[in-house]
Amino acid sequence: MTTEATAEQAQQALREEFEMFDNWMDRYQYIIDMGKQLPAFPEEWKTPELKIQGCQSNVWMHHQRDGEVLHFDAVSDAAIVSGLIAVLMRIYNDRPANEIRDTSPHFLQDLGLDKHLSPTRSNGLHAMLGKIYEVAEKEAASA
Repeated sequence: MTTEATAEQAQQALREEFEMFDNWMDRYQYIIDMGKQLPAFPEEWKTPELKIQGCQSNVWMHHQRDGEVLHFDAVSDAAIVSGLIAVLMRIYNDRPANEIRDTSPHFLQDLGLDKHLSPTRSNGLHAMLGKIYEVAEKEAASA
């Protein structure tokens, strides 16, 4: 469940949280700790259809519409990727499709993820982000 009222506020809150850390090792640990808080992901959702292509580690993402909002669940077998999922969920989960679609992912620059992730992790993050935007686009079009 999101705590910030909008995706923009969630990005701002994350930026402020990351500013508390002096170095990237602490930030990586914070991301990993966020990933440990992800809700359980049912085994039956770990299907080829829900697997995100473009991620080096295994990532599955499930979504459903709940009234006006889109709810996402995701899981990875890698600790840092689970943390990146948690970052994405904090920003995009349980929000209306139009808000998701219209929210620029400036957190990539704000948090320094665009500079500090390995190319393979960055590709995976962009693949997950792409899936979220793809779902939001389809749901917004069908609303």
